Amino acid sequence: MDDHQTEAQQKIEALRHVRKPLPGNGQVVVLDTGAIINAEEEAMLQALHSRSLGGIDAHLLKLAKKGAADFMDLYYVKYGDKSIGDGGTTTIFIEGVSMLVAKAIQDSQLYNGQESSTRYINFETQPFADPHDSAEGKALLESLRAFHLKGVAIMKEELARQHPWDPTIQWGLSAEDNTEKVWQKAINARAFDIMRAFLPAGAATNLAWHTELRHANDHLLRLRHHPLEEVRVVAEAIGEALAAKYPHSSFSKRYPASEEYVSEWMRRMYYFNEKPGSRGSNTKRGGVCLDRSTIEPAMLKAYGDLLALRPFKTELPKFMAECGTMQFSFLLDYGSYRDLQRQRSIIQRMPLLTDKHGFEEWYLAQLPEGLRKEAVLFLARYSNGLGKLGLSPLLEQYYVPMGYRVTCRATGDLPALAFVVELRSGITVHPTLRVVAQDIGGLMLEQLEGTGFKLHLDTSPDAFNMKRGTQDIVEKAPSLQVH
Repeated sequence: MDDHQTEAQQKIEALRHVRKPLPGNGQVVVLDTGAIINAEEEAMLQALHSRSLGGIDAHLLKLAKKGAADFMDLYYVKYGDKSIGDGGTTTIFIEGVSMLVAKAIQDSQLYNGQESSTRYINFETQPFADPHDSAEGKALLESLRAFHLKGVAIMKEELARQHPWDPTIQWGLSAEDNTEKVWQKAINARAFDIMRAFLPAGAATNLAWHTELRHANDHLLRLRHHPLEEVRVVAEAIGEALAAKYPHSSFSKRYPASEEYVSEWMRRMYYFNEKPGSRGSNTKRGGVCLDRSTIEPAMLKAYGDLLALRPFKTELPKFMAECGTMQFSFLLDYGSYRDLQRQRSIIQRMPLLTDKHGFEEWYLAQLPEGLRKEAVLFLARYSNGLGKLGLSPLLEQYYVPMGYRVTCRATGDLPALAFVVELRSGITVHPTLRVVAQDIGGLMLEQLEGTGFKLHLDTSPDAFNMKRGTQDIVEKAPSLQVH
């Protein structure tokens, strides 16, 4: 290690990240990037810049002399100018929490960040949350782990037999990617995409949340009144860590009336469990119902030239949102719901995970006959065992395998919906989500016929695809330097 690397390492090790432990082995970490100007001070500088034509240098001098404390206390907290908090951002790392916590934190159209992909987690050792805290609960979860691991091993062999490596098939890949190594990654990805259905939603995961200070404050108000205790505990830990890192940004401030109101609607309305079509919709395609449309065809038709000219992988102008919205409801397995929730341009209700809406048949259909029969019997025994635990529907979610279907409702304007269905109809998308995207797109085209509206949908049938093997983030080996 040279002197430059040693100095860089020392600087990294000297950073003062704020950490708050979570029950078990988890933690919340608010990252210290080492910047001399922190998020609060950056927000203050932008606010001063908006209130004076003196220039940034004058504001930097004021910051150096006085700091941001008095300014943030006065304008951001006491005067309630929340927009000031938009000017400062922070990154929070949340570790060792259940996937249910991750979904709650990500349940915001303003969420930015990343969650650990289940494809790259070692589920031989990954903890599973057991709120029942009993031998029966642990045995149930361990039986699920064992079946998942067994199935992954079987499916890797089965898929390799069905789709043997053939270097003469190009798959639309570059010569660099068209290799046996990429083929093996694609086999592994497909095997896991099938067997993820047998993982519980209480499996531990990590996520990062990059957020404006204002949004963090607003979202934590909701999260600390979440129906699940685990989410509330994590929200309090995040709030404490942010208050320690940014003491002048009101993370400790509570308004009783607001707290009571949010607590009420979170308790009563947060989880969604309304069956598709229950609002009397007669417009359906596959398993998708069109519940409501406010699209004005005449207004949309006026944009006919823009609709006709739009090329593939290009979004519609956002102002076309003025043409109206459409709302769809459908059943989707929880594993694929986790993928769909990443599309935050549309509004989605948080589904209650239960085993009452059936296990997605696609997963069972992918299994060889012997494993399929075993899976059906296993799921029946598992559901029976889960019922014997006597848990509330909220806590049962931790144990329910992600292959079970949940009730989903999605609402969006035209540009947002077009983006989502085109992206999620692609061949590399999980098949159970692809068919929902294709059906939503088909309904949109039917309803908007004659307006000039078009979609670039991928309607090709589901098939093994080598491109899945290229969807990875890997660390490159150090390059050799020749002197």
